[in-house]
Amino acid sequence: MPATILDGKACAADLEQRLISEISSMNLVPHLAVIIVGDDPASHVYVRNKIKSCERLGIKSTHIELSSEVGQDELQSKIIEMNNDDSIHGILIQSPLPSHLNEEALTDLIDPRKDVDGFHPSNLGRIVQGRKNGMIPCTPAGVMEMLSWANVDLTGKKAVVIGRSFNVGMPQALLLSSKGADATVTVIHSRTKDAKSICQEADIVVAAVGSPEMVKKDWIKAGAVVIDVGINRVDDDSRERGWRLAGDVDPDVSEVASMLSPVPGGVGPMTVAMLMSNTVEAAKSQH
Repeated sequence: MPATILDGKACAADLEQRLISEISSMNLVPHLAVIIVGDDPASHVYVRNKIKSCERLGIKSTHIELSSEVGQDELQSKIIEMNNDDSIHGILIQSPLPSHLNEEALTDLIDPRKDVDGFHPSNLGRIVQGRKNGMIPCTPAGVMEMLSWANVDLTGKKAVVIGRSFNVGMPQALLLSSKGADATVTVIHSRTKDAKSICQEADIVVAAVGSPEMVKKDWIKAGAVVIDVGINRVDDDSRERGWRLAGDVDPDVSEVASMLSPVPGGVGPMTVAMLMSNTVEAAKSQH
């Protein structure tokens, strides 16, 4: 029996309806400011999607476009200006940034209360403490929301997270093992020996490594829940555009998994929805 599709679009739509209701009862309009540097086409698509989500939900958005030649000092001044602007509740710097900019230093400068990406060290540290009422990175938070929406019981289950990035893999592992979720988590990375056999024991697999279709059918035990965070562009001569989007999980995994999130249409919509949720929470915490 093929896997049940974990429909990120449907899950995100449910969350958006709850947010619309919450926003309508607030005595202020949440305000998200997005900074984009340069003219990377994919980044501009992502920003447009975020602005459209704001419009659907009734969140005010400010879109700041800066030249790829912008200096570190100028960008830092812009962040400080927005930190001090009480009308702005959330600040997001669209990645990637040009190589001459220090993205880590810029992230550190954002007021943690306005860090709707959840990348500030203060917000990441709160997850270690089990304090999940702040700004949590959007993709891991979206995965948790999707698992809850699908009524996946994590208690005592073996979970494997493939990838150890600071913005997805590591916070994902912490959230899965946190009190209330209570999974037993193993993190697989590039130096892990025999990753396949570790995955074969897992009840839940979250693939977030950025390697197209790396996770094969024989990596997954029957009935496992598989979340595919990866989104990769791969060559495909059969497509008019010459490429297609692929996740980190081979589609054949659907033959053995009980649930599988698709790419696209799985974790992606949830990441944007959780950004909207963080913006609403940021607005509430500042008033």
